[in-house]
Amino acid sequence: MRRLWLTLGLFGLSGVPILACAQAAPATAEAEVELRSTYVLGPDDQVTVRALDVEEFTEKPVRIDMSGQIRLSLVGRIKAAGLTVEQLENGIAERLKSYVKEPEVSVEIAEFRSQPVSVIGSVRNPGVHQLEGRKTLVEILSLAGGLADDAGYSVKIARSLEWAPIPLATAANDASGKYSIAEVPLRQILDGSKPEVNIVIKPFDIVSVPRAEMVYVTGQVQKAGGYVLRERETLSVLQTLSLAGGLIANASAKNARILRPTGAGTSREEIAIDLKQIMTGRAKDVPLRAEDILFVPENAPKKAIVRAADAAIQVATGLAIYHR
Repeated sequence: MRRLWLTLGLFGLSGVPILACAQAAPATAEAEVELRSTYVLGPDDQVTVRALDVEEFTEKPVRIDMSGQIRLSLVGRIKAAGLTVEQLENGIAERLKSYVKEPEVSVEIAEFRSQPVSVIGSVRNPGVHQLEGRKTLVEILSLAGGLADDAGYSVKIARSLEWAPIPLATAANDASGKYSIAEVPLRQILDGSKPEVNIVIKPFDIVSVPRAEMVYVTGQVQKAGGYVLRERETLSVLQTLSLAGGLIANASAKNARILRPTGAGTSREEIAIDLKQIMTGRAKDVPLRAEDILFVPENAPKKAIVRAADAAIQVATGLAIYHR
């Protein structure tokens, strides 16, 4: 049975608002009436057709073929794509008048397959989702399970110009002239400050949530993890160390390292820093870049520190993610 998805503004364990979804009670009669009168059937949708006193009709769902038609006993081939459920019912009833005096026909949508929307990026369940009628941007994000912990601060929408440009001030055509592209700050959706950005999503839209830029801290600190950078924000070594709760007793502050990505590969360069000198003001604080790992080793021989730094690269992305 079709269910409605309710969009909730929830707070994750890290304290950041995220989108989540929950199944509600079965759709109301009003919602079902709206679906029947507004959802436009398309190729690959499946429908179940019933008619009173017409035993030739079975309960088996019928697929709308790529030409937009279905085949029914007594009726033959009839156009379904481009019609609402009510319009298809009327069309089948008209064909049945040769066999039944006052045919009573009902059509139910067994499977929605003709209005896919791709939701990709930092959501909990990325993939292709069906609109199943009118859906807003918030509802589509909820269908995808809500935002992942490492979600950034905007959502991007790409729409074929066959459906007209995206109705947002930020929308612009891409270089090919085939798509309308727009970007919406997630903050405006989450706090409801601009309800007009919660636009209706169209079939074949691509909704993407870019991953946030992050810095990581691992090793001998109170709270190792990844820290999401706010828009256009940078963090220094001291700021990141403060977010991590500071050093623990056996930390080797003077042997800390910044592990920084080099190029497009997986390798990183090691930048030695003396946290003790920085914390006492005898050395300048060091800015961190996106995807940097601040590694604080324990008191150990130098070779062990290098091995630990190598291990830190492997585990950094598996640490907890924190929003501030």
